[in-house]
Amino acid sequence: MLKNFLLFGVVILLLIGSNLITEAKSLNNKWDKVFPKSEKVNVQKVTFKNRFGNTLVGDLYAPKTMDKNDKLPAIAISGPFGAVKEQSSGLYAQTLAQRGFIALAFDPSYTGESSGTPRNVASPDINTEDFSAAVDFLSNYKNVDSDKIGILGICGFGGFAINAAAIDTRIKATIAVTMYDMTRVSARGYNDSVDETARYEMKQSLNKQRTLDFKSGEYKGADGLPEKLSGSEPQFVKDYWGYYKTKRGFHSRSINSNGKWNMTSSLSLINQPILQYADEIRTPVLVIHGEKAHSRYFGEDAFKKLKGDNKELFIVKDANHVDLYDGGDKNAIPFDKIESFYKSSFENK
Repeated sequence: MLKNFLLFGVVILLLIGSNLITEAKSLNNKWDKVFPKSEKVNVQKVTFKNRFGNTLVGDLYAPKTMDKNDKLPAIAISGPFGAVKEQSSGLYAQTLAQRGFIALAFDPSYTGESSGTPRNVASPDINTEDFSAAVDFLSNYKNVDSDKIGILGICGFGGFAINAAAIDTRIKATIAVTMYDMTRVSARGYNDSVDETARYEMKQSLNKQRTLDFKSGEYKGADGLPEKLSGSEPQFVKDYWGYYKTKRGFHSRSINSNGKWNMTSSLSLINQPILQYADEIRTPVLVIHGEKAHSRYFGEDAFKKLKGDNKELFIVKDANHVDLYDGGDKNAIPFDKIESFYKSSFENK
């Protein structure tokens, strides 16, 4: 997201897998996360394919107390938009594993260690499918209770998670944390400041770029976070920079830390609203947002579309958007709330 909606570019790495579900033994299993390793969980890399043929790579976290015959509830986690599983999603997964869940943090298609070319592409269809592919994996994992699978999306993947819940009835509970609607912000800008004329001019520019990309054989990247702050940036850009560009959250495979999104990917985001059928979700949904987050209106408006008495909006006092990535200095992530939501949802399914 970020400046000019931070959309998309750079070829990094292609991983090719032959099986729908495998343990990723050929990948590096050393601890390379931005958060401390817990001694209460086991973690292993796994791979699985999505419906488009991309091989997704995930870190599978499980309680060390898990017995080989146990059947535990499971959560698939991804986000933020432009992040990798070694950042925020991995922290959420590890913490949930400490609390008795099997948790899968995965890199979306075209990013991180997952496959797909060109690199650093986003798609409302494919990124929604990525969640369902993670559910495919968990539904067939020996220690997972397939009737107790939930998903959790952070930032832009909060929106994709709600979209996945609208199409995939196997998902029994959904949480969207510090949510962005990437289709809305791409088409309308922040606070819906882009009108039809400006949007048409944006489409003209992006389609011109498609022609240039084809001619050059390379995909141009969009503007990302600056390497240094000038001090004149909006506060939310400073907040992003403070996570992605410092030792707090920097990771070499993260687009927001060390890359650029493919610019023309935004064309599909502009044209496909992802929350169209959110009102048809029958399973529980919890929307969590920071009181002071610049993005709070995305979560509140998404919540307004949800129907039923099993939907909830939870506002974290004093938290900004990025505080919910890792807790910040406020310990802002409401893990007790998250744990109780999943457990009660699975009990009442």
